[in-house]
Amino acid sequence: MQELIRTNDAVTLSFAETLLREAGILCFIADQGMSILEGSLGLLPRRLMVEGDRADQARRILRDAGLEKELRG
Repeated sequence: MQELIRTNDAVTLSFAETLLREAGILCFIADQGMSILEGSLGLLPRRLMVEGDRADQARRILRDAGLEKELRG
């Protein structure tokens, strides 16, 4: 799995996750449990992870949707 986005913005994560799932790309949000433990104050970022062999395709989809500034690396 490869990290594409790391953010505290739940809306951005949900949007990106929906786009990727609709494209048939396996993804998940990492660190949700830690976010809950810290009391949902938004201090700990969550990570959008995707299959390594589909990362380039996922990046293109997210760029096309206007999320280029959110992408890591």
